[in-house]
Amino acid sequence: MALSVTRPFAAGLSRNTIIVASVVLFHLAALWALQAGLLHRAAEIVVPVEMLSQLIEPPAPKVDPPKPVVLPAPPPVKQPVAKPVVRVRPRPAPQPVAIADSTPAPAAPIGVTTPQPPAPPAPVMEAPAAPVAPPAPAKVELPSSNADYLQNPKPPYPPISKRLGEQGKVIVRVLIGVDGLAQKAELKQSSGFDRLDRVALDTVLKWRYVPGKRGGVAEAMWFNVPINFVLE
Repeated sequence: MALSVTRPFAAGLSRNTIIVASVVLFHLAALWALQAGLLHRAAEIVVPVEMLSQLIEPPAPKVDPPKPVVLPAPPPVKQPVAKPVVRVRPRPAPQPVAIADSTPAPAAPIGVTTPQPPAPPAPVMEAPAAPVAPPAPAKVELPSSNADYLQNPKPPYPPISKRLGEQGKVIVRVLIGVDGLAQKAELKQSSGFDRLDRVALDTVLKWRYVPGKRGGVAEAMWFNVPINFVLE
């Protein structure tokens, strides 16, 4: 172990000794050259001296490159929300109001009233127009069953009613069409006997009539037909 440590140290020592000796010899040679007038050759010898001096410098320590610094991302900027624009309609400027001046004019004499302009004539009120009378209603002609050309037969008297002494007045309400025929019939007033009422209804439905008219135009109308049952 002693030999292994001594040899590197001796080798390093001899190397430094050689370098120092060469530098000393170089300086001595340079002094001699200056004295001998050989200065222009000194420039050629400077280069190896610099090379020898660089060999002695220790290696520079390794410097790690700086790590990049990662900055945090900036927070998102909130966009301002546009507020709705409310338009206010400007109010119209107040119009000047004329104020009557109660002071008399300087040229008018005191105690003398100025003549007033004549008043405009009063408007003539027109008499209201007379209301227009409504048109007279159209003339209505009721149907009839008494015309001679109709030749309507008399209602038959039921024999049973004769034996029992049944008699009375029946009023039948009949709807008469524009053709003079009975369309339907209903009992409006009873005689008090069912047999007499049925005979009256059957009879008026078989008769012919003069149709009713409104303003001279035939029209379907209801008509009351009286029928009397009287024992002789």
